[in-house]
Amino acid sequence: MRPGKLCMAILLALTAPWGVKSGPGSGAVTGKVTYVGTPAKVEPIDMSKDPACMKLHAKPLLTEKVVTGPGNTLGNVVVYISSGADAPAEEMSEVSFDQQGCRYTTHVLAVRVGQNIRFSNSDPLSHNIHTLAKVNREWNRIQPAQTPAFSYAYDKEEFIPVKCNIHPWMQGYLEVLKTSHFAVTREDGTYTLPELPPGKYTVTAWHEVYGTQSREITITGNETQIVNFLFYAKP
Repeated sequence: MRPGKLCMAILLALTAPWGVKSGPGSGAVTGKVTYVGTPAKVEPIDMSKDPACMKLHAKPLLTEKVVTGPGNTLGNVVVYISSGADAPAEEMSEVSFDQQGCRYTTHVLAVRVGQNIRFSNSDPLSHNIHTLAKVNREWNRIQPAQTPAFSYAYDKEEFIPVKCNIHPWMQGYLEVLKTSHFAVTREDGTYTLPELPPGKYTVTAWHEVYGTQSREITITGNETQIVNFLFYAKP
């Protein structure tokens, strides 16, 4: 290699982003999210203001702000790499955010910046989708029954509350993230973030009621690290 090219190669190596190597990932982070204390009480949703919604359910639906499982596990927690991993330049498939039974079928939906969200209404009555963004554009769109779905993508990272102005109990979140490494826990509280190249990372867990926690980790090879999160429930 010529001296000029050698110097350039050394300069590029020294100025490259530190902490994450290029190439396919082989490490992983896995764990469980649990809580201590008495979680917020799960209550039946009062749909009496719209009898058409009540007719769609044999028994009342329950609130979803705090979803728990056996062993004090916590659901609807977004766990993601908040620093240390760039999103790969790959095609992103469209994800669905549907309204069915006068509720959002996905209470917490995590997506990437620029990823299309398909908003649909599977109910025989009208809804409206009001996304309460502050960093991105806030918008409010009615979606009558049997109207076509529409798609929308956000261009900035933000945790966005969503509500229906017609049915105020319909509430959820869109978690728009820069990273492709994220998961949303179910009732068992478990998550896995695979395909992490060697490097230093911040793993963050977010819950709409109990807040945010972060852990610093280092992946050195193809190991799987266990990172558990413990939230203290408020009575």
